[in-house]
Amino acid sequence: MSLPVHPILAAGGGPVIPNFGGASKCVVENHQFCMSWFLHNFNTVFGPRLVQHIVLTAIAVGVGMVIAFTAAIIAYKENWFETPFSLLAAFLYGIPAIALFELLVQLTGINVFTAEIGLVSYTLLILFRNTLTGLRGVSDATIEAARAMGLSSRQRLIRVEIPIAVPAIMAGIRIAAVTTISLATVAAYIGAGGLGEPIFEAIQTGFKTEFIAAGALAIALAIVVDGLLVLLERLVTPWRRRTLQGA
Repeated sequence: MSLPVHPILAAGGGPVIPNFGGASKCVVENHQFCMSWFLHNFNTVFGPRLVQHIVLTAIAVGVGMVIAFTAAIIAYKENWFETPFSLLAAFLYGIPAIALFELLVQLTGINVFTAEIGLVSYTLLILFRNTLTGLRGVSDATIEAARAMGLSSRQRLIRVEIPIAVPAIMAGIRIAAVTTISLATVAAYIGAGGLGEPIFEAIQTGFKTEFIAAGALAIALAIVVDGLLVLLERLVTPWRRRTLQGA
């Protein structure tokens, strides 16, 4: 996906600066940040890419959570499964992002689907380990108490073990979400869109405002998403708040 073709203005033999609807002195001289240009072009340059970035992240973390959670449940019940899945997830996590995306392009082409495969791959190790750690953190006494109440293995998992593991699971989701927001900027390299697109364009043109604005929006998005996930964790674990207050 490429940005619309705009007229360009060469600033004194320096970087090639996009001229969106008339260039101000700030844009012509390529100052560090031109607020008027940013505000004027937010809806056309940054707004759509911000939405794309959120969608890319949500899909990657959502799909990654489904895969990692299922794998963690299997590993929790069948210990032998932990090692092979951990090795696979660690292998994928250890591949540099650009290298992984370039390899995937050879298989599935330059598109959003390819980017999502790569982004999902980077969430698996974090989500798997945190989920499994949370499940294994349930005390034997708690499990025995649930068993004494007549709960079946499935009932214990759903009603006791998973709820107790939620804080660890949410910690993994927070890390995976922030990491994915960062990596999604690199995914623009293979046509995934998102905030990485204006970043790469700014690198090519040398336009400082576009580069700083896109980077700042990515950072702000990571902070906001992390904060929202903290609030979500508090909402779904009210018992934990009461325990901490009681302590």
